[in-house]
Amino acid sequence: MAYFLGVDTGGTYTDAVILDEAQDKVIGAAKSLTTRADLAIGVGGAVDAALAQSGIAAGDVALVSLSTTLATNALVEGQGGRVALVFVGFDPDDLGRGGLTEALKGDPVITLSGGHNHAGQEAAPLDLDTALPQIMALGDQVMGFAVASRFATRNPAHEIALRTAIRAATGRPVTCSHELSVDLNGPKRALTAVLNARLIGMIDRLISACERHLASIGITAPLMVVRGDGALISAAMVRERPIETILSGPAASIVGARWLTGAQNALVSDIGGTTTDVALLKDGLPEIDPMGARVGGFRTMVEAVAMRTTGLGGDSEVHLITEGLSGGLRLGPRRLIPVSLLASTQAGMVHSALDRALATDTAGEFDGRFVIPTGGEAAATAGLTAREAGLLARITAPMPMAACLNSRLEVAALTSLIARGLVMIAGVTPSDASHVLGRQTGWDTQAAQKAVTLLARRRNGAGERFASAAEPLAQSIIDQLTQQTVDCLLEAAFAEDPAFAGHDGACLARHVLARAGLSQHKGVVQTALRLGVPVIGLGASAPSYYGAVGQALGCDMILPQHAGVANAIGAVVGQISQRASAIVTSPSEGRYTAHLAEGLQNFNSQDTALAAVEAALTAEASGRAQAAGAADLRISVTRDIREASVEGRAMFVEARISVTASGRPRVAHAPNPT
Repeated sequence: MAYFLGVDTGGTYTDAVILDEAQDKVIGAAKSLTTRADLAIGVGGAVDAALAQSGIAAGDVALVSLSTTLATNALVEGQGGRVALVFVGFDPDDLGRGGLTEALKGDPVITLSGGHNHAGQEAAPLDLDTALPQIMALGDQVMGFAVASRFATRNPAHEIALRTAIRAATGRPVTCSHELSVDLNGPKRALTAVLNARLIGMIDRLISACERHLASIGITAPLMVVRGDGALISAAMVRERPIETILSGPAASIVGARWLTGAQNALVSDIGGTTTDVALLKDGLPEIDPMGARVGGFRTMVEAVAMRTTGLGGDSEVHLITEGLSGGLRLGPRRLIPVSLLASTQAGMVHSALDRALATDTAGEFDGRFVIPTGGEAAATAGLTAREAGLLARITAPMPMAACLNSRLEVAALTSLIARGLVMIAGVTPSDASHVLGRQTGWDTQAAQKAVTLLARRRNGAGERFASAAEPLAQSIIDQLTQQTVDCLLEAAFAEDPAFAGHDGACLARHVLARAGLSQHKGVVQTALRLGVPVIGLGASAPSYYGAVGQALGCDMILPQHAGVANAIGAVVGQISQRASAIVTSPSEGRYTAHLAEGLQNFNSQDTALAAVEAALTAEASGRAQAAGAADLRISVTRDIREASVEGRAMFVEARISVTASGRPRVAHAPNPT
């Protein structure tokens, strides 16, 4: 009998489950608040409680697997450490392609001559003499480097040389674009490398926190992490390639939903504190996004489930829309610490600030808002302006936002500190609204009541208050969450239905006819619209919110037992999978070039070249799968050969070979008999 431990660290909660493999049953499940300053506290609270509930000893755990939404949340919220991009052989205009400039957010770029052509031949020598002084000057100003060279997927020599030089000069982590994808499109690979470099520190802290706690309680089982495609990968590999964990939590939720319900066809919607993640389960399996994972507005080259991630959750920021006479509400995409949650640990400070604001007749811009230092590592403060550094120095503990700002000029500096992950904001969220309405009771309801009352006192374009009291505004916030969730699900449904291929799902979901159909409009024109598949609602708050969502969409809403810990369940029921890919080209008739990681290899025969590449990739994929902890490997090979017809004769153009090695994780030992 083997026992598996699954852990999921989200923006608000960390979940843990104990799974009895023999009985295929959850025997322990628990939640603990995610503790950003020291993630080990939240991980430990959830793990210890789940173990206590299961009744098994820590030493009986044979496998630990981790999923997380931290990387996804960071990209959705535009957060992460400062990095430098080394851009080799590209034109200046290439920085504006594929969202690369937006992803860099003003971080430094070193442009160099070098790179290769489409055949893998050197286009220009690598200019290391120019690079090294700039690299050394930036070494203590950034958390890591991303390196992207032109046609590096055809020949990675320049990226490898730069990686060696940067590590020797600075000791900082380096991400090479060719390690993340074998596809062309250099700017998109550069974007993926930048995002990877930005996430390294965050994911390393999470894995280290998990490892520390497991060791402290005597769990020696191997630690796995869920990738964005739902497969498992070793913790060591994830430290180098954290970008693969974007959509890790959502991918685990899909696997968990299938395990919990046995459903074959459904939309799976997982609401967390920061995001809502929607995917289609078709014939029991999720689809893989052929274009690469899209998160936070960025289209990456990471293979992941076809998931739509929206900045909408129980802890989403509540925005008051003051344009127009009546105004309105909008939620997200940024996550805030709910005021009710902050007050549960900082009651005196929070209630004092709220009471002072309520004692005046004039609504202040920052009423009910607080700033909280996250205790980020020292490297994250590199490159701060004097104003930003001065502001950060004053935020030594949670405090009212108005108390930390000396002038309006510092609002922009505070925004920059938030983007760096050095400061978090507390304010009104749907979780606070749920406390006001009695739907949730875990935190400080009185603080929620006061904060929502302050928000209700704000004025719309007509000069009237947004609401007469806390309760009606709280209900409006919940109604807005329902509407935005309906939009997310309907958008995903239109995008997945072949009948609407080529149309913008977002526009269709918000079209006047779609709105009329959902409301069953009956006039001169009669309309009706409903989802044709059930929705599986996951997340701790799904039972509170998703009943109304199902009614609005006219569909069955499945809320399974353990829906609140589905991600943690999915983390331990997946498989390890590693894929290696390479390209074979034909620069001239009768000559075939294999573009492998170790360099170019030339062959005189197409069959010989393909066989040699397949053998090399099989060894690479198998080695990586075994290093990731897989046992009893299964190997699958795909060949995509492109040919052109010339004067009626088939001519080889290019072939892409992919080898996948997969298997269940090795367990640590045979557990003690019970």
